Amino acid sequence: MEEKKLYNAVRKEITLEDGRVIEIETGKLAKQADGAVVVKMGGTMLLGTVVAAKDAKPDTDFMPLQVEYKEKYAACGRYPGGFMKREGKANDSEVLTARLIDRALRPLFPADYHAEVFVTVNLISAEKDIQPDALAGLAASAALAVSDIPFGGPISEVRVVRKNGEYKINPGFSEMEECDLDIMVGGTIDNILMVEGEMKEVSEEVMLGAIKFAHEEIKKHCAVQIELSKELGKDVKREYCHETNDEELRQTIISELYDKAYAIATSGTMKHEREELFNNLEAEFAARFTEEELEEKAVLIHKYFHDDVQKKAMRNMILDEGKRLDGRRTDEIRPIWCEVGYLPCAHGSAIFTRGETQSLTTVTLGTKLDEKVKDEVLVQGTEQFVLHYNFPPFSTGEARPTRGLSRREIGHGHLAWRALKPMIPLGEENPYAVRVVSDILESNGSSSMATVCAGTLALMDAGVKLKKPVSGIAMGLISDSASGKWAVLSDILGDEDHLGDMDFKVTGTKDGITATQMDIKVDGLSYEVLAAALEQARQGRLHILGKLTETIAEPREDYRPFVPRIVQITIPQDMIGAVIGPGGKVIQDIQKTTQTTITITEVDEKGIVDIFGVDKESLDGALARIKAIVAIPEVGETYHGKVRSIVAFGAFVEIMPGKDALLHISEIDYKRFETMEETGIKEGDEIDVKLIGLDEKTGKLRLSRKALLPKPEGYVERERRPRPERGDRPRRERNDHK
Repeated sequence: MEEKKLYNAVRKEITLEDGRVIEIETGKLAKQADGAVVVKMGGTMLLGTVVAAKDAKPDTDFMPLQVEYKEKYAACGRYPGGFMKREGKANDSEVLTARLIDRALRPLFPADYHAEVFVTVNLISAEKDIQPDALAGLAASAALAVSDIPFGGPISEVRVVRKNGEYKINPGFSEMEECDLDIMVGGTIDNILMVEGEMKEVSEEVMLGAIKFAHEEIKKHCAVQIELSKELGKDVKREYCHETNDEELRQTIISELYDKAYAIATSGTMKHEREELFNNLEAEFAARFTEEELEEKAVLIHKYFHDDVQKKAMRNMILDEGKRLDGRRTDEIRPIWCEVGYLPCAHGSAIFTRGETQSLTTVTLGTKLDEKVKDEVLVQGTEQFVLHYNFPPFSTGEARPTRGLSRREIGHGHLAWRALKPMIPLGEENPYAVRVVSDILESNGSSSMATVCAGTLALMDAGVKLKKPVSGIAMGLISDSASGKWAVLSDILGDEDHLGDMDFKVTGTKDGITATQMDIKVDGLSYEVLAAALEQARQGRLHILGKLTETIAEPREDYRPFVPRIVQITIPQDMIGAVIGPGGKVIQDIQKTTQTTITITEVDEKGIVDIFGVDKESLDGALARIKAIVAIPEVGETYHGKVRSIVAFGAFVEIMPGKDALLHISEIDYKRFETMEETGIKEGDEIDVKLIGLDEKTGKLRLSRKALLPKPEGYVERERRPRPERGDRPRRERNDHK
């Protein structure tokens, strides 16, 4: 009997320009999911799956998409940390990768498709030098491509870096050093959808070149997925009906409410007043229906009013009149006011307010022990600089509780961290661990960019020697494919983000871009529009930078009074053990007696010692102890030492912390002693001695006490004959007796 094949795997390959191969395989794993693929590059493998509910939940009028990305520790043969020794909730890196996937997928689902969709990407095998996040978007899209779930893709995502002026796709971890650009780009075969990354003050032209370079690679990935989908017969998607529309109701709402909504949009009112006017207009229309009728029509009334009246009124106002919701021109920045040193007991603080967006940001400086520890599947180590972003509900006037950290907060904080990181001195240039915390107190428009600006101010207020100030701006886009009109908006409002076609955040110094995040919600965005947005963003950035430097032009000369002080010294590598002592005994005693915190880092065959204390007396005390330990004894110098032990032939004297030397019985006095009892020296005595010899091979030290005493009259030093080397000694004749 012929054995039945249990699976039918289908494979496709994508070859990168340098010969590396990405494989996509389906039909072997997770066959009960709506779609499942394994994406492989080298020894790295990601399992991408997607499952969609058969129908939408009642009254759902949005796309309930959930994306999860998880790295398995077993993928590279590691145990998870912690007591439980198993994977827990997603760490920041996994959340950020999931957000990258989500932002590229979400705009491509049909507007009327409201079934729950769950996309899961797991790292199941990990080659240590391959960065898996660059393949995660491809894995998610390929899973959708081999399913029957309605989707306007496929998409792919790639990492682009620039090193020595050359762009490269999906480099390894080892290739990231000395790169001046590192961005992730997501897109379809026709359009760019998402960009996020960091740069070292590159120009707008360089960034645009990287996006174009990435898109050429993305097109190849999409073509392979289209081929795979057709081969499996999955190019025809499932039928669905998640909306029942009432065209007559839609036209009534447009005809009766559009002009009134346009008048509200052009009134130039503040956010909450404008929201109230729009809500009242919608409620006034809904009031004509009975409760029974509203049970059926309420969702449709809200949808038509939002999409066909409110949204179109705002967009037409901008395209036709060049006028925005708050009355500004398209390139105008809202009023800005800043203040530093607002919190008297913080190490550094600042308020940055732009229109109705406000950030109160603090800086805290700590020791190496305060650095963030990273223990991820492929990345281990510490981070000297961290930035945390908090977005409480009161910042938008919402009456709801705060329930943990959201993915949005992690993503916005990471963008601000990337923006400031290139300008913060790290390593030997700055002995402090640096923590920046942005608390958003008001929000209507980009609070992540407010965090960048407030962070710059707070860091300079703390006395951190920031290389250059950094500012950030959020750009928007309103476009109309029918008329070909478009307008780039500087410093967008929350409504302009929500109702517009692009959210494009750019940060940088006066000399170039340091970070960017872009989400595009419209097809066919040309590079001409992107170039115009980048140039308008540069002008806006420089305007905001001027406001920052008016408040504080450069870092304070000294740290604020509440900042604990650090003294940093370098010691020889072979002295590190002496400072630490057996079991850490020496360093712990120094910290305890001087009330300091001491860390030692081995760098380039030397020890970097950081002494962290609250006052000068503590620092000086600890510094003196360490210098005494690492000091090198000099022949001919006199030392005041303590007798540590007595032996038959002399005494061992501690002349420096941790350094004992032999005082031979013959070097105690000019008199001859037969026993140590005759000398009168006891353990614990403190005596003055002179270092008279140092054996360079063994490191042993020889002391003399009599060298400090006056010579007795008539004393003649006995001549010492040098002891012959073993090879020079005369051999004794051996008598053989037979």
